[in-house]
Amino acid sequence: MNQIAKRLFTITNGLYIVFLLIQLIPDKPYRIADHPHYTVVFIVLLEFFLLMVSFLIKNDQMRHVITDIVGVIFAFFIFWQLATIKLSFVSHAKQAVFPPPGAVLSQFAADSGKMLVNIRDSLLLIFEGYLIAILLAIPLGLFFGWNIRIGTVAGYISKFVSSISPIVYIPYAIVLLPTFRAASMLVIIVASFWPAFASTMSGVQNVEKRLVDSAKMLCVSKFTMLFRIILPAALPQIFIGCNQGLSVSFILLVSAEMIGARSGIGYYVNNYANFGNYTNALVGVITIGIVVTFITFIFNLAQKFLLRWKQ
Repeated sequence: MNQIAKRLFTITNGLYIVFLLIQLIPDKPYRIADHPHYTVVFIVLLEFFLLMVSFLIKNDQMRHVITDIVGVIFAFFIFWQLATIKLSFVSHAKQAVFPPPGAVLSQFAADSGKMLVNIRDSLLLIFEGYLIAILLAIPLGLFFGWNIRIGTVAGYISKFVSSISPIVYIPYAIVLLPTFRAASMLVIIVASFWPAFASTMSGVQNVEKRLVDSAKMLCVSKFTMLFRIILPAALPQIFIGCNQGLSVSFILLVSAEMIGARSGIGYYVNNYANFGNYTNALVGVITIGIVVTFITFIFNLAQKFLLRWKQ
């Protein structure tokens, strides 16, 4: 009984009650129409999910993390509603820029099909470019990291080139290449390649010397040395660079789509922002955050699986 009470009487559930009580406050006049039932349904579903997690997940750490994240979402929606439709802290002139939560959620529902198409176009483009970059960066990083003399020169070159923000390549790529897709692909490849390449080199150069010496005593081939000994040992460092490359790629893709695309999440945001439709633009911004968070979560799961031998 104490365990059940401990899981029910939490700050997060308290915030849920506060949110429900806030709905009793009459709405203030607002320039953008609110759809309060969308907000209430979303929060109730989130609370139901939280209760399921509280009683089904046995891992305390994971349960606490999920509970805290949901608590932050509840607190954000409480502030959002108070600042907009309930107490109207936003001045009348700026109300069009700060839509209430119900308006945004209703627009999410209305544009769900369109957003799925834009997400698909963005993800296909970024994964193609990212995959090409990784397939080039890791073998080259292994080779240059294993050859000390060449690797030293390559290290200085990679530091110089990677210090230049890839975003400066976007206008040149759009002008020089025949299609926007090709231009975006090139920018993503450049953005992803250098962090992965530099991290692979660093990982190879920092492999424990006694591990390499032990392999040499067994007279293993160079191929076995590189791909069965050095590559697994360098994987933690390689994943750091790959993660950095993936994060930068998303930033650059959205930037490129806002400049010259006709589809994609960045295009969606820029298109509606140009027409002053900030409700739709905010839908796009939140979608970008959700997509990047989800992809990062999947990437971290893959990293944890491939490095399970370190546990």
